[in-house]
Amino acid sequence: MKRLLALLATGASVVGLTALAGPPAQAATGCSVEYTVTSQWSGGFQAGVKVTNLGDPVSGWTLGFTMPDTGQKVVQGWNATWSQSGSAVTAGGVDWNRTLSTGASADLGFVGSFTGSNPAPASFALNGVTCTGSVTDPPTDPPTDPPATGTPVAVNGQLHVCGVHLCNQYDRPVQLRGMSTHGIQWFGQCYGDEALDALADDWKSDLLRVAMYVQEDGYETDPEGFTGQVNALVDEAEARGMYAVIDFHTLTPGDPNYNLDRAKTFFTSVAARNADKKNVIYEIANEPNGVSWAAIKNYAEQVIPVIRAADPDAVVIVGTRGWSSLGVSDGSNESEVVDNPVNAANIMYAFHFYAASHKDAYRSTVSRAAAKLPLFVSEFGTVSATGGGAVDRASSTAWLDLLDQLKIGYANWTYSDADEGSAAFRPGTCNGTDYSGSGMLTESGALVKSRISTPDDFPTS
Repeated sequence: MKRLLALLATGASVVGLTALAGPPAQAATGCSVEYTVTSQWSGGFQAGVKVTNLGDPVSGWTLGFTMPDTGQKVVQGWNATWSQSGSAVTAGGVDWNRTLSTGASADLGFVGSFTGSNPAPASFALNGVTCTGSVTDPPTDPPTDPPATGTPVAVNGQLHVCGVHLCNQYDRPVQLRGMSTHGIQWFGQCYGDEALDALADDWKSDLLRVAMYVQEDGYETDPEGFTGQVNALVDEAEARGMYAVIDFHTLTPGDPNYNLDRAKTFFTSVAARNADKKNVIYEIANEPNGVSWAAIKNYAEQVIPVIRAADPDAVVIVGTRGWSSLGVSDGSNESEVVDNPVNAANIMYAFHFYAASHKDAYRSTVSRAAAKLPLFVSEFGTVSATGGGAVDRASSTAWLDLLDQLKIGYANWTYSDADEGSAAFRPGTCNGTDYSGSGMLTESGALVKSRISTPDDFPTS
């Protein structure tokens, strides 16, 4: 994806219990439905709907409910196919949640509008069977161990890939959430002490992705200077307990083999210099495009040994075909990687998306691929694939809900004040020292910060 240079909080919950979930032959025990208004503003609101199957496994389901006020409308929904006729709303399962095993849940949601009042929906029905239970508070989760304290690196230590997950020093899956820089050749002023303190302390970010462009006035113009800038930001992230993703930001030309010699030189240097650090992840090719998976795989199998020679333990992220879309943007899918994986251990595969451009087909691919491949969303935007345009709140929320569900880590594009919709800060912010005030944030920045700054769930036992 080509880059340019480059609510009032409310809460309401409804739980319906019924004797059936799905056709009687499929689920003879029951289900639960939780409805929660997560935010509300003048004339609009956002709601979540959680459907849990308490009976036998079901394959294919439809949830219906009635809006009690005729002025309530579903504007845009996610994680289901949504429709509305009058006050009747229907949500149907999609590829990644169509089958619900016993005890499994599907988390849906929508943005709605209203003109009168905004009471909770009524008459929930799953596959035509009315949910007849009483209205109560949502069930209380069982007691859990208190969250681990300390910085992300202090808690998790050296990361590694186990199965399809990124795991910590306790061999437990973890999800890292954080931000990507813009091109450091253009926005270096955005990554001083005040900005990085805000990222670690106010955003509670787990990681900083350091986007070092190779072309476009980047690394090829001053290899030594840019290598020094990357290493300095790795140190700054380490000092604040954040992980650092070293991004060899290849974009134009799209064949990473064009930069093979540069990649070997760069990664030989940074791997040797940072081998003793626990906070470093290497991303060896940002967004391959116009090139086959075979060519990308060939590149990866030449660069990874260079890193391993100096740093045998760090995780490496490999870009995928079609601007790191697992081939979807080129009309392919994850099968080419599943059937012909990179011959290396302790690696993950990159997936990038821009929420306004990449929706259900891309989410479906990620859901399927996550069962077979270790995935890391090393770049995503809340806007269109150009990096600009309006924030697609509904699609962004659907994506982040899915990544949370699958425990896939992510970095948002971008922690910068670029004059584009994807930037977290308003233009001119990086000319000052205040990165903490809410008035500095764009709509994208406010949305992403609200997700990243929630407490991490890092298991230690």
